[in-house]
Amino acid sequence: MWYLYILRLSDGSLYTGITIDIDRRLKQHRSGDGSKYVRSRLPCELVYKEVLDSKSDALKREAEIKSWNKEKKEEFIS
Repeated sequence: MWYLYILRLSDGSLYTGITIDIDRRLKQHRSGDGSKYVRSRLPCELVYKEVLDSKSDALKREAEIKSWNKEKKEEFIS
């Protein structure tokens, strides 16, 4: 089982990622041990998560969502 997740960062930007352990990954991001992008924009809030069957499905979904503009992402998560 894989998770796709979206975080809202302190500057209002959205970060999309995938993981197999959502709790561990969120702890990493919140402690500053996640991605550089998130680390420089803490704190962060989980605003969306989706369960996918495989890494391949998660990567495809991540690429799809990352291709959207911010307005479309905001509509999606609301």
